[in-house]
Amino acid sequence: MAYENLLFDVEDGIAVLTFNRPKVLNALNAATIAELGDAVARVEADRSIRGLVLTGAGEKAFVAGADIAAMSSMTALEARRFAETAHAILARMEALPIITVAAVNGFALGGGCEVAMACDLVYAGEKAKFGQPEVNLGIIPGFGGTQRLTRRVGIPRALEIVLTGDMIDAAKAKEIGLALEVLPAAELVGFAKAQAKKVAGKGPVAIAAAKRLVREGADADLRTANELERQAFAAIFATEDAREGMKAFVEKRAAAFKGG
Repeated sequence: MAYENLLFDVEDGIAVLTFNRPKVLNALNAATIAELGDAVARVEADRSIRGLVLTGAGEKAFVAGADIAAMSSMTALEARRFAETAHAILARMEALPIITVAAVNGFALGGGCEVAMACDLVYAGEKAKFGQPEVNLGIIPGFGGTQRLTRRVGIPRALEIVLTGDMIDAAKAKEIGLALEVLPAAELVGFAKAQAKKVAGKGPVAIAAAKRLVREGADADLRTANELERQAFAAIFATEDAREGMKAFVEKRAAAFKGG
């Protein structure tokens, strides 16, 4: 299926989703968000896809925010529905059982920063800029920015970014933990794809379980989180992947995981 505002390609089990509205710096409008939802559904349904990389078309932007022109005429009810739709799609993307990687090649502001933070791993190009500038418009982040940012960088830094509306560069994003690495623009997407492919080669049942435990455990007290881990650790020993992985290690060969 072809999209109007996205490019979507799959190669060697790694899907690459490119926000493709370069004339408006890949800004998110309702149509783009709907297409993102469809792309996430495609990934959910296709078990041959083992990794997802997100990036932006052109050299200037990953996603420079939501489409302010479209938002400016929204009623409160329309804004609520807009936010609910985006929240639901980003939550589904976050819950994918495969690795997701944001290759932030330029501006990742507002909704763009929120999309990146819904990915497992965030890598930045040297010219990347991050921010939640909504207060400059008299509004607040609406796609999870106040919450995912806090969980990534802590309350004081999240407050600084959200309340000032200031942009931070790639180096600062790495310093505070918003981005993991900063890379030259020419190497960014290739590096992100390589990281996705590396994870895709591991046991898919284990990857899905590890992702779920890290996210669920972060919102629980330590005792509860450790109990979730103990239960999952035991349960995974009943899977074919676990038997194959450990057998392959003993036999000094590459494991042939089947995802079951």
